Amino acid sequence: MEKVKISSYQFFSLMMLFQLGTAVVVGFGVNAKKDAWLAIFLGMFIGLVLYYIYYYLFMLYLKPLTSYVQDILGKYLGLLIGILYITYFLYGAARDLRDVGGLLVTSVYNQTPMIVIMMLMVLAIAYVLYKGMLILGRLSEIYFIVMILLGMFGNAFVLLSGIVDVTKLLPVLEEGWKPVLRTVFPLTSVFPWGEVICFSFILPYLQYKEKALKLGASSIVLSSFILMYTTSLNVTVLGAGLVETSTFPLFITVSLVNIYEFIQRIDAIVVLTLFIGAFFKTAIFYYAAIIGTADLFRVDHKKLVLPFGIIVLFLAVIIAKDYSEHIEEGQASLLTIHGIFAVYIPVVLLLIVFLKKLFKKENSEINQTT
Repeated sequence: MEKVKISSYQFFSLMMLFQLGTAVVVGFGVNAKKDAWLAIFLGMFIGLVLYYIYYYLFMLYLKPLTSYVQDILGKYLGLLIGILYITYFLYGAARDLRDVGGLLVTSVYNQTPMIVIMMLMVLAIAYVLYKGMLILGRLSEIYFIVMILLGMFGNAFVLLSGIVDVTKLLPVLEEGWKPVLRTVFPLTSVFPWGEVICFSFILPYLQYKEKALKLGASSIVLSSFILMYTTSLNVTVLGAGLVETSTFPLFITVSLVNIYEFIQRIDAIVVLTLFIGAFFKTAIFYYAAIIGTADLFRVDHKKLVLPFGIIVLFLAVIIAKDYSEHIEEGQASLLTIHGIFAVYIPVVLLLIVFLKKLFKKENSEINQTT
């Protein structure tokens, strides 16, 4: 692993950009329709619990996930689980790369092959990762501010255009709690907060590790409220039905902006927002796979940057025939792949740690009495 340290603000910025990622642009929590904001709010609490599990396991061993999983499960089973996590991270990077490729092709580059767009993005990410975690952290400081400014301008234009109708959010819980609770797990809890497990490979670089819990929890709460607001804004403009069926509802929302026949077509704001978010989310998944492999097999992480970039690009191309299939597969993966690696395995690891501590305590008490 690299011998560098990132600041608290850099860590916070990386987490914010990762969590907002593609979620701020795609329909998030829309299965709950007009109550999507409530599903996101409830999912936030599960996200906080999951992050605490990741934080606790890291602080217990102060090692990357691929190392402490071997301490918990043994060398060979831990090695297998570590390899599976690396595969999962590569899959996550490929999905986010396909997300940005899909939007750019359907919005502004409809004459450009998707593979060309994705290849250019992978090359840019690979260059940053080759330079190291410190460069990625410094970039996040800048682009987090850029994303906030884009959000402020975009929201101002939408509100000033007079297309917002708050009554579209009412009545609350029109169909009861069932649709909301079905959306909470796994949709608004595993995505995007369960994916934060890849920060198990970023935590070792944090300069003041004792701040990791506060930084992570505050980023989850802030990103949750941003996503709640964005989703609610989409509903107030488009209505719950159109938001649910749209691939990129935020893109449609801003396309309706028309202020005095002068300010129109501010779609570039959404495109830039998705590009920045997807860049950092893809980069962090990609980096977690690289560092996990370097940790498991004791190789220089720089030698893995280009080969893994090729793998991510290849997976992004073959992951689905078209964008609708890509979205359907994403919904299915939340129930299976993401649930397994973001929830079930970490919970099992935590239980094993507690059981080991319990047995060790009982044995020590027995030895003392004898």
